[in-house]
Amino acid sequence: MTAGSPGRLLLHFSLSLIFGNLFQQLYTFVDTIIVGQYLGLSALAALGAVEWLIFVMFGCTQGVTHGFSIHIAQKFGSRSLYELKKSITHSLYLCIGLSALLTVLGLWLGIALLHLLKTPEEIIEPAFSYLRILFAGAFASVFYNFLAGILRASGDGTSPLKAVAAGSLCNIGLDLAFVIWLGWGIEGAALATVLSWVLSALYCLMVLGKMEIIRPERGSWKPDVSCLGSMLSLGIPAGFQNIITGAGGIVVQSVVNGFGVLFIAGFTAANKLYGLLETAAASYGYAVASYTGQNAGAHLTDRIRSGLKSAVALGTLTACLMSFVMLIFGKKILGCFLAGEEQARAAIAVGYEFLIVLAVFFPFLYLLYILRSCVQGMGDTLLPMISSIVQLFMRVSCALLLTRLIGGRGVFFGEAAAWVGADLLLFAVFVHRIKGMEGS
Repeated sequence: MTAGSPGRLLLHFSLSLIFGNLFQQLYTFVDTIIVGQYLGLSALAALGAVEWLIFVMFGCTQGVTHGFSIHIAQKFGSRSLYELKKSITHSLYLCIGLSALLTVLGLWLGIALLHLLKTPEEIIEPAFSYLRILFAGAFASVFYNFLAGILRASGDGTSPLKAVAAGSLCNIGLDLAFVIWLGWGIEGAALATVLSWVLSALYCLMVLGKMEIIRPERGSWKPDVSCLGSMLSLGIPAGFQNIITGAGGIVVQSVVNGFGVLFIAGFTAANKLYGLLETAAASYGYAVASYTGQNAGAHLTDRIRSGLKSAVALGTLTACLMSFVMLIFGKKILGCFLAGEEQARAAIAVGYEFLIVLAVFFPFLYLLYILRSCVQGMGDTLLPMISSIVQLFMRVSCALLLTRLIGGRGVFFGEAAAWVGADLLLFAVFVHRIKGMEGS
C-alpha cells in the first residue's frame, strides 16, 4: 500500500472488507430474525437486553487485535521480517490471555450485570443463557480477529472475506437446525454463532500457514518484554476505546430497558439494521488503518494525507446511500424481525423513529471510523481512546437527561451526538499528528 493510487487501493481493499463485515454481521442479524420470528417478542427483547454486553466482548476483542495488527502492518511497511514474526508470536501470547480473561469475566459477572441493567425479570433467564454461551466461546472470536488482522495487515482483504462468508453460511444453517428443527431455543442461536467463529478462525489459520514470510522463527517465540509492551501500548487503548463505548451503551441499555419489552424489541431490531449498514464504515476504518500503518512505517506522509481525502469521499458517498436505505426500506426490514400484529406494529414504530435519526447523521459515523483509524495507523491509539470518552459522555448525557424531556427519543439523539463530538476531537488530533510527522 506504499505505491499506487490511494483511492483505488482503499476502494479495492475496502470492498473485500465490506463483504466480509456484511457476512460477519449476518451472525447476529440472522440470529435476531430467527429468534424474533420463531421464539417471539420476549426472546427478541432478551437478545436486545444483552446487546451492549456482547458489544463490550466483541469491541474489546476487535479493538485489542486491531491494535496488534497496526503494529504488524508497520513491520510489513518497514520490511523488518524478524520483527514482523516476533510481533505475530507475541500477539498470540496476548490473545491467549485475553480469551481466558473474557470468558472468566463474562461467566462470573453476567447475571449480576443483567440485574444492574434493570433487565425485566421475564427475560433475564434467556438473556443470560445466550450471553453465557457466547462468553464461553470467546476464544473463537479472539482468534478469528487475531488471524484476520494479520491477513489484513499484509494487505490481504480477500481471505478474511472468504473466512467470514463460510462462517456466516455455517451460522445460518446451524441456526435453522438448532433453533427450528432441534428446538434448542435461544441457546441454539448462541451455539451456532460460536461454531461459526471456530470455522472462520480455522480458515484464516489455513491461509496463514501457507505464507512463508510470516512463519515464526525459533527466536521469535522467546518472550520479549519490550515487544509485549509495544503490542500492549497499541492494543490496550484500542480495546479500551471500545470498552468505553460499550460502557456508554450499557448505561443507554439500562435506560432503554426501563421503557419496557416493546421498546426494547423495536430498539433491538433497529440496532441490527444499523449494525448491518455500519459495516462499510468499519471496513473503511480497517482499510485506512492498514494503509496508514504501512505508509507511516515507510514515512510517506503525503500518501497519508491523500489517502484520508479519498477515504472521506468514499465514506460520505456510502453513508448517504445507507441513509437512503434506512429511510425508504427501514420499516419493511424491521418487519422481518417481529412476528405478530399489534405489538409488532408498536415495536416497528419505535425502531423506525430511531432509524430516521440515524439516517440524518450517518455521514458523521463514517467520518468517525475513518479519522479514528487514520490516527491509529500513525501509531496513536491513546487519543482515539479519548474520543470514546467523548462518545460516552454524549450518549450517557442524552440517555439520562434528554429522555426526561422527550422520552425514548433522547436515546436516539445520543447516538448522533456521540459521533459529532468524537469527530471534532479526532480531526484536531489528525492535524496535530500529521504536522508532527512532517516535522520529524
